[in-house]
Amino acid sequence: MTAFWTEADFDDHEHVQLVRDRNSGLTAIIALHSTHLGPGAGGTRFWHYAEPKDAIRDALRLSRGMSYKNAMAGLPMGGGKAVILADKDRTKTPEMLAAFGDAVNALGGRYVTAEDVGISEADMVAVSKRTDYVSGLPVTGDDAAGGDPGPFTAMGIYHGIKAAVQHKLGKDTVKGVHIAIQGIGSVGGGVARLLAHDGAKLTLSDINEDRAKALASELGGEFAASDGIMSVSCDVFSPNALGAILDDEGIARLDTPIVAGGANNQLARQGHGQQLADRGILYAPDYVINAGGIISVAMEYLCKQHGEPCDINEVRKRIAQIPGRLEEIWQESASTGVSSDAVADRMAQKLIGRG
Repeated sequence: MTAFWTEADFDDHEHVQLVRDRNSGLTAIIALHSTHLGPGAGGTRFWHYAEPKDAIRDALRLSRGMSYKNAMAGLPMGGGKAVILADKDRTKTPEMLAAFGDAVNALGGRYVTAEDVGISEADMVAVSKRTDYVSGLPVTGDDAAGGDPGPFTAMGIYHGIKAAVQHKLGKDTVKGVHIAIQGIGSVGGGVARLLAHDGAKLTLSDINEDRAKALASELGGEFAASDGIMSVSCDVFSPNALGAILDDEGIARLDTPIVAGGANNQLARQGHGQQLADRGILYAPDYVINAGGIISVAMEYLCKQHGEPCDINEVRKRIAQIPGRLEEIWQESASTGVSSDAVADRMAQKLIGRG
């Protein structure tokens, strides 16, 4: 593993820890970017990385993104992230989850974890047996906030897409608007269903082609292969899979006036946001549009800390503020000529005391 402090994505992170538990076989990285606003909050990703450096890069980028996301969402939480390095078979055992919970607990509340790619509600329940610094746990009752953050993330993206369509295309509805969705897991699939309900024209793609074909058939949409979805001529391209897809090649392939989706770290590098702007493509900064999930789990955690019930309507109210934040970013971008991603970064950096 490379020296993390020499990585391009190291951004004065407060804490970066390698967790190794010999008995369970756990190898994980916990990264805390900033605790300026509160404990570092962010999910745990369970993923097989071809190279260890890819894992450290993910932890660094994702934790920084969580600092920005939580700040821009108005949450009293800092930014953190964990990645568990899975083997090729993605072997996950109760012993590994227990060891990970112990590692989170040892940080004494500086890091609060929840679900991310490869981690389920059941996994978080297992982790919660070893630490209280966990959220995204199952809840009872339709009026209680918490549980799987995926549907709340999808709701925020749905609102953000509608805001982008209004801003760029001047349409107050997505009816008939062609939206190409990359990745239709719990988040992308939820976005697709919400948009289909409003009459949007959908093209769906996923690494699991059978799943994408089935959902496209169910919703009356079209299917596109994974290697072709970014080239689809559409009104909105919505990336909801893994990040770093908007590189030189990816941006050149786009045939759309809007990019608005929930994948983290969509821009491969600094400068790619400007490339989108130079092409006249409206970009919704990922950590702003996809904040619905962290709003839900953060409210769940904060309410639990204060011994108070958490009303789901408060979560919905906060998620409904996402379009307003995006509009503020787009207006400043238009007036200054600075790309929307850079505008959002500057706003977030000020909020965490680094502006």
